[in-house]
Amino acid sequence: MARRHRRYGRVGAAVAAAGAALGAGFGVCGCSGGGAAAQGAPGGDPVAVLRQAADRLVAAGSSQARTSMEMASGGTRVTIRGEGVYDFRERLGRLKVLLPPDPTGDSERRPITELLAPGALYMKNRGAGVPADKWVRVDTATLSDGNLVTGGATDPLAAAEVLRGTRTASYAGRTEVAGTRVRHYRGTADLADAARGASAGNLDSLAAAARGFATAEVPFDVYLDDEGRIRKIRHRFSFVNGRERDTVAVASTTLLYDFGAPVAVRLPDDADIYAGKIAEERPQN
Repeated sequence: MARRHRRYGRVGAAVAAAGAALGAGFGVCGCSGGGAAAQGAPGGDPVAVLRQAADRLVAAGSSQARTSMEMASGGTRVTIRGEGVYDFRERLGRLKVLLPPDPTGDSERRPITELLAPGALYMKNRGAGVPADKWVRVDTATLSDGNLVTGGATDPLAAAEVLRGTRTASYAGRTEVAGTRVRHYRGTADLADAARGASAGNLDSLAAAARGFATAEVPFDVYLDDEGRIRKIRHRFSFVNGRERDTVAVASTTLLYDFGAPVAVRLPDDADIYAGKIAEERPQN
């Protein structure tokens, strides 16, 4: 049976985990650096170093990952956390995403299991009328944020490939992340540039994000170990809420560790994918 791909529009109801977390959902809608490229930065020109950071992860093979996504709009602020593993060579990952408590306090939200694959996001325990034993599949290229926000966690390789669009960068010095000595860089990336340099699995998604966000420019802070691998990366995205037309600020942080960790991800069979209508969750008063 042919796999049925549900198209999710500019986010509204079908925006999965990020929307569910807010009850209503926040509707998601190559040039060298001209920034303060620090003199004496180890590893060479910061822009060149950061544009190659994703390749270092692919060479590393895999890692464990922790994610955090903070969303703020008006007086509403939520944080969604995730934890799991990712295979950078196969572009496959598995995360358990923890949603914040129900704003009414009436129910405890179950964790959402997410499987990350080239061009696709699979979610289990999506809720909103989806049977407990079924997965929801989203074609990430149809999302106006390219799944940098929608799933409540940024795909670790996509997060790294945003750096392929680095426009400006500066070296901010040495520090530590989780006990590992790292080099701290900060700068700005352009999503359209990132899409042009991205791997096949992320090209369409990053191009969609470049069109869908309020701005294609993404400020970031990133921390590289002495092998050039990303240990921590924090992006700041901005998009316009499709319902209220206000701007939503998103800070997405990915922490990578235990490189070489075993990763076993089995994508759902066609029969296990939910093909029904996803119920829209309404705001809580």
